[in-house]
Amino acid sequence: MDPSDQKHFTAVDYVIFAALLAASVGIGLYHALSGGRQRTTQEFLMADRSMSCLPVSLSLIASFQSAVAIIGVPAEIYTHGTQYWFIGCAYFLGLLIPAHVFIPVLYKLRLSSVYEYLELRFSKAVRICGTLAFIFQTVIYMGICVYTPAFALNAVTGFELWAAVLATGLVCTLYTTMGGLKAVIWTDVFQTVVMFAGQLAVIVVGVHQTGGVSEVWRKVQEGNRLAALDLNPDPTERHTFWTLGVGGVFLMLSLYGVNQAQVQRYLSARTEKEAVRSCYMAFPSLQLSLALGCVMGLVMFARYCGEDLADKLPTSSRDAMVLYFVMDMLQGLPGLPGLFVACLFSAALSTISSAFNSLATVTMEDLVKPHFPAMTEARATLLSKVLAMCYGLLCLAMAYLTHLMDDSVLQVALKIFGMVGGPVLGLFCLGMFFPWANSTGALAGLGAGLALSFWVGIGSLLTRSAGTRPLPPGCRAALLSDNTTSAIHTAALGNFTLSRPSGLNRFYSLSYMWYSAFNCFTVILTGLIISFLTGPMKEEDVTPGTIYPLFGKLLCFLPEHLKEKLCCLTPLGQPRPPQHKEGNGLALPQEDGTSQEETDTFLPEVQTALVEHETTV
Repeated sequence: MDPSDQKHFTAVDYVIFAALLAASVGIGLYHALSGGRQRTTQEFLMADRSMSCLPVSLSLIASFQSAVAIIGVPAEIYTHGTQYWFIGCAYFLGLLIPAHVFIPVLYKLRLSSVYEYLELRFSKAVRICGTLAFIFQTVIYMGICVYTPAFALNAVTGFELWAAVLATGLVCTLYTTMGGLKAVIWTDVFQTVVMFAGQLAVIVVGVHQTGGVSEVWRKVQEGNRLAALDLNPDPTERHTFWTLGVGGVFLMLSLYGVNQAQVQRYLSARTEKEAVRSCYMAFPSLQLSLALGCVMGLVMFARYCGEDLADKLPTSSRDAMVLYFVMDMLQGLPGLPGLFVACLFSAALSTISSAFNSLATVTMEDLVKPHFPAMTEARATLLSKVLAMCYGLLCLAMAYLTHLMDDSVLQVALKIFGMVGGPVLGLFCLGMFFPWANSTGALAGLGAGLALSFWVGIGSLLTRSAGTRPLPPGCRAALLSDNTTSAIHTAALGNFTLSRPSGLNRFYSLSYMWYSAFNCFTVILTGLIISFLTGPMKEEDVTPGTIYPLFGKLLCFLPEHLKEKLCCLTPLGQPRPPQHKEGNGLALPQEDGTSQEETDTFLPEVQTALVEHETTV
């Protein structure tokens, strides 16, 4: 890249960027010195279950809206058009189902790690497998989140790549280790505001410098970037309404229903109602964030309509081009480039800090405490902080490997969520909705789901044909005569038809947006078949409160005795003594809205009654 084409920070930009990092550390320091000073694992990992719905909802957005989305969505729109916007249709069910299905089950069990549910429902082996799958997925994804903003910043400004990586990782590790989940959630709130401010600044300035809204609209239409509703049911098509609107629902469920980073936020809420409300409040903000990313991509297309930027960028990656556009638009406006870079790094910091805290939680609760039940609270809290720091350093190492990936960061991230998150979603669905599923079926289903997902995922990487299709005609082509444009478009479609994959390659061409759904159903079907072959689980062997009566609600027209056969368990919130599995640590379910204090008062009485009952027996 020609040094003359690089866009440089001014002193004001560096001050704004540094202020973001300092504010994040400051919030962590405040929570390290206030309240209980993070002296218990309950405060460090669960924020004392005292958070209100507003910070929780903003933290849910920040955890999902990483630097991958800030850069990846505009790059996707610039390259392929607005078809990706239809993923917003998936947000409705993707948040509604967790609010009314997953949260009621998980919150009543008073868990710290969502994977504790798998031991209560199945066995310790299933719990450990679920935990390891989450750790594997999250560590890889964190490498992408750390590397993406640093690489893009280096590509267009010459800012030292590994200095940016280290600054992001170390600052994040510092405030997560000091302030625990409270610091993570409140820095997420601050960083969400910075994210929205940075995106709005770029869009407003970009529209103004491109010639106004009408000029942007004209160029976008001429460039054929406004995609119509594509109802093609072919699952190998990269993006259609069905891949985004239906496949996207399963992707959202794997993120907002059973992912520790998000569930931990629900569980930190004061009451179940607050947790459900935070899920609802996240919906408009996620739609706004998606809209800002898509509009930014359209403005970027209108600005560079017909320009060849190959000589101005050191890489062909569209991801780096997004930051080039930002710096190009905001150059000469001191402070605004720094604001957007702060926006970008805010997105990275919020996602990474959530992951560090979640990884420390599942490692502590699922892998350490079961083997050291006598560990003191002080030692457990110290170990949790050390784990958060170690995961921070591990993710820095993973960032070094991220540059080997050639796909767009958005596509790589969603593939990872689908390949690992899909099977884990299937595991939870198998447990919650099918009372007769047993531990053997769960393990077999998870193994089959992971094996199939990696087979398809790795196959698509090796064949480089994962749902590819011809790009919409570029702006340069659109400015030619109608006959010339038509000929180019026809030739492109003709070449696509001739090169359409067949056989096993077609299987590898499955759209990455279907990975979650495909892997989820693989786990459920395999798990049910193996469960029936090895002997379905009996009603008395199932821990109360771990089943959601899905069939009872869907088949409300059936007679009661048939519904009892299908659902075979008491409704949520009505515990049955005393058939708990020994040593699982299950807290009895509680009614909607019951506070932690009320639960703590009620549980000793119940536990005393259970002891008396067992003694009598």
